[in-house]
Amino acid sequence: MKFTIERNALLKALSHVQSVVEKRNTIPILSNVQIEAVSGRLGLTATDLDLAIIEHTDADISEEGATTVPAHTLHDIVKKLPDGAQVGVALDDRKLVLKAGRSRFTLSCLPKEDFPVMSAGDLPHRFKLPARDMKRLIDKTRFAISTEETRYYLNGIYLHVAEGAQGPRLRAVATDGHRLAQVDAALPDGAAGMPGIIIPRKTVLEIQKLIDEYDGDLGIDLSDTKIRFHYGHAEITSKLIDGTFPDYSRVIPEGNDRVLTIGCEDFAEAVDRVSTISSDKSRSVKLALDGDKITLSVTSPENGTATEELAASYSADSMEIGFNSRYLLDILDQVDGDQVEARLADAASPTVLRDSSDETALYVLMPMRV
Repeated sequence: MKFTIERNALLKALSHVQSVVEKRNTIPILSNVQIEAVSGRLGLTATDLDLAIIEHTDADISEEGATTVPAHTLHDIVKKLPDGAQVGVALDDRKLVLKAGRSRFTLSCLPKEDFPVMSAGDLPHRFKLPARDMKRLIDKTRFAISTEETRYYLNGIYLHVAEGAQGPRLRAVATDGHRLAQVDAALPDGAAGMPGIIIPRKTVLEIQKLIDEYDGDLGIDLSDTKIRFHYGHAEITSKLIDGTFPDYSRVIPEGNDRVLTIGCEDFAEAVDRVSTISSDKSRSVKLALDGDKITLSVTSPENGTATEELAASYSADSMEIGFNSRYLLDILDQVDGDQVEARLADAASPTVLRDSSDETALYVLMPMRV
């Protein structure tokens, strides 16, 4: 194997694939990235046995071949090479020799035959989804993915077909039991019969990175147990979470009749300011709603107190309710419009928050005692 490639092209491809590789591995081959030079293209593959990513990039190949080398070491080397450098790579007696300018590196290799191949099996459900829709579904829900390993079925985004106000929609839902995010997108052709699936958190983050600068259509193939995302020069295949996502519709309240409308940016900044004084882990903030104003307050036995008043639109009976400020800020961060609408029932019931400019997104936040 022998090829030459521009440093930035190699770095971009390596950046995408090496993040799949765990920092600590008991199986040496899983610490490696597979490099395959064939037909004028360079293919880089990494896997952790649950998730595999393949990225292709153009290279000047003089000898075809394949091997595997330590992923993080190779990435660190290429990252530190001068911008725009031409990188020459050759396989020499089971060693990978990398040259750029006056720099020369020799890396130990493991044989390509030892590298595990992740079989996707039959993926009967196939459709295309605009990458911008996938980005939006991920961006607006991933903050609510649970990190609690015992409730493994909440450790991802639940992607399924749901009945929306305008007919069947492709819906993404994530919840950790404290907050819930639900976002709809137009249902792509061919997706109507798909099963409800839970995409693992790690896969979600890798897809987000991969399609960050891509604006075309994303191909999605899936079954009950696996999913594949592909476009142009990259492909991710992942196992799905084997579990049943709870009936999230039961925690979305219907009868919340107290409506608060407030400027989102001012609200977020005020919550952030007053929560600075909070010393407890939950960073709780109390909201007192009364007529055309809302008063935010935080009391900390160690640090003192903080209050701030904001103008708002609220016409129901006065009430007080407390929230985890970090959870509240996470939701406000997803609101693109100028105003956020909160529908409340009482101090002990979940609150529904909506973006004034986006009817397809809905958030639920559980209150806390303050």
